[in-house]
Amino acid sequence: MEKIYIGKIVSTHGIKGEIKILSDFPYKDKIFVVGNKIVIDDKEYTIVSYRVHKKYDMITLEGFTNINEVLPFMKKKVYFYKENLKLSENEILDEELITYKVITTNGKEGTITEIFNSSPTNKIIRIELDHEILIPFNSPMIKEIQKDNKCIIIDLIDGM
Repeated sequence: MEKIYIGKIVSTHGIKGEIKILSDFPYKDKIFVVGNKIVIDDKEYTIVSYRVHKKYDMITLEGFTNINEVLPFMKKKVYFYKENLKLSENEILDEELITYKVITTNGKEGTITEIFNSSPTNKIIRIELDHEILIPFNSPMIKEIQKDNKCIIIDLIDGM
């Protein structure tokens, strides 16, 4: 089963075994659900509770009730099985999007070389055509994302 990187455990919180995860994963609402299983060091753990505290995702895991039991998890990476992630038709992971080809409305073809966050709510796509361009992911220049064909149709404005 393919795993998706969710974030990193940065510390504990309190004495009851709560774990702090630093994550910028876009679909946290589908991952951090009571009863879901996360993967740490290739072992599955069930989420018992979840809350947000400042910029951290706070969870407790089934079978862990004090700080000493969760200390071995510090600085570990957290994953989720891709098969268990139920995305809607208009949702797509950055890892998949970077494999898509880009086609402009005037016939040029290119590739996506990078996707990055310019702010907590804005993603930028770096596209290599015959030159490099940057397009906001929520831009009106993106006309269509075709999951079946693994391509993005964009309409470049004059000067790009």
